[in-house]
Amino acid sequence: MASPEHSRRVVSRDQVVRGACRFFLEHGMIDMDRLAVDLAISRATLYRVAHSRDGLLGEVLWRLAQRQLARARQRREQDGADGVLEVTWWFVDRLHAAVPFRAFLRGEPDTAARVLFTTSGLVHRRVVSVQRDILRETHGEPPWPPTLLDQTAYLYVRIIESALYAELFGAAPPDPEVVERAARAVLPQHG
Repeated sequence: MASPEHSRRVVSRDQVVRGACRFFLEHGMIDMDRLAVDLAISRATLYRVAHSRDGLLGEVLWRLAQRQLARARQRREQDGADGVLEVTWWFVDRLHAAVPFRAFLRGEPDTAARVLFTTSGLVHRRVVSVQRDILRETHGEPPWPPTLLDQTAYLYVRIIESALYAELFGAAPPDPEVVERAARAVLPQHG
């Protein structure tokens, strides 16, 4: 139980998310009681700031993914569909290598699915938004009617998610060549 001075401590949402990121990277999950102790705040304060565990997990997963997506975009050397796939495969490789993330997927598959794929976690929506930006960067701004850009980003992300998180859907990971063909099929071709 938090001491009385913990219950009076004021923390920002950003401080909570940063602390939760550290906790997640160390433990591959978030335990709200232990996180409150780590942050030297009461459990009530943690929930007042974070609102829910799922919401906080979504913020943590997004913040960690956002860093990797930014690195992947900086490393991109190609344009068009090849550039989109270059960013994707670099990011996917980092996710596969992320031990805390893999532990979370194994340990809490239902929570992971809820946080990663539904509106409550906000992760999917944010990934689609970044994918729109990646499409603009690699294919140029002019040829994109907004509806086509939105639909392409959404479909592309769902194809990659279905391969990346196959175990959450109760399936074996598909052949990477099949995934790449499916992903290329929704992308506009240069030329």
